[in-house]
Amino acid sequence: MDSLLAARFPFLKESSTLAEENSADLDSLIGSPMYEAARSRGIQRVEDAISASEVSYIPLMNEYDRLMEIMSYPYARMIVSCVNDRFLTRRYALAEAVRMNRLLGEEGPVSALAVSRELGLNTVADDNGDLMMHFSDYLRFSSRIKSQDWKLINSDLRGGYVHLPHERFDRVLQNALQDRIESELPLDVPDYVRSAIKRDLDRASMLLSEMKSHYSPSGGGPIDLGMMPPCMRTILANAQNGMNLPHSARFAVVSFLHTLGMNSEQILGLFSQSPDFDESKSIYQIKHITGELSGTEGYTPPECSTMKTNGICFDPDALCGRINHPLSYYRAKARGPRPPEGERAQD
Repeated sequence: MDSLLAARFPFLKESSTLAEENSADLDSLIGSPMYEAARSRGIQRVEDAISASEVSYIPLMNEYDRLMEIMSYPYARMIVSCVNDRFLTRRYALAEAVRMNRLLGEEGPVSALAVSRELGLNTVADDNGDLMMHFSDYLRFSSRIKSQDWKLINSDLRGGYVHLPHERFDRVLQNALQDRIESELPLDVPDYVRSAIKRDLDRASMLLSEMKSHYSPSGGGPIDLGMMPPCMRTILANAQNGMNLPHSARFAVVSFLHTLGMNSEQILGLFSQSPDFDESKSIYQIKHITGELSGTEGYTPPECSTMKTNGICFDPDALCGRINHPLSYYRAKARGPRPPEGERAQD
């Protein structure tokens, strides 16, 4: 593999081999002036993940640039490991995966196949160069994509392999790389390494703290979250635990919270913990649902039957069996328990 491809995709085994061939080791990476560019690029990778949820791409004009790019990847992983924040880990994994997806769009099927096999996927190309993925891998890594046209039943399945356009193939690889990075972190970083990279650790921690505090929802709002139905509590918990939400779940919870009186900024704060959080996209989506963009009252939250159809009805309790709308659940909870029949008759 050439050095340019190894630098563009620094998670490949060939990237590590190239680093070894250049006598690049851990002590050199954290302390040698020769690797200052790698350290600078490494903290940039983490900053990009925090601020934009996608690692930027820089020109790689010569062999030195490419080696620095390769070495910046393990440096960034050490920073993320030392900060040891679940949200940052998920956001960093997503940012590296999105970068890979973008770069694969500039590559041919040969590179895409090489990357897919490095990630452990069963993939082949037919005589026409069309890309195919075994259905088991396709199901494993496309299940989080909720669009109906991604369902296996709607795919071109032949002989156990799903035939995929290049862009869809790359999108599945994005999920595979994201999962792999998340599973690998945090690394066990020695104390002397932590001390050597403390300045960059402090910077990453500060940026992460600033982001979280900026989007932290204000307390004392108009809504008692404890009275929310199980479906909405689960969706919010998933968002705050860094899980990607399907559009139907985002729509349901935003419209629900808005109907109960929460404003767009408060809702935005609840979504800021998602690894794919993007302020400009999120605020646009929220304001569209709440009607701020159109000057209307916004959308009504879906009823229980729609929640079930969309697969976002979670852990229904006894009260759920007596209502047909999430708003009815909240209002019933807000009224408090109904008194026994005898007590009501005396009123």
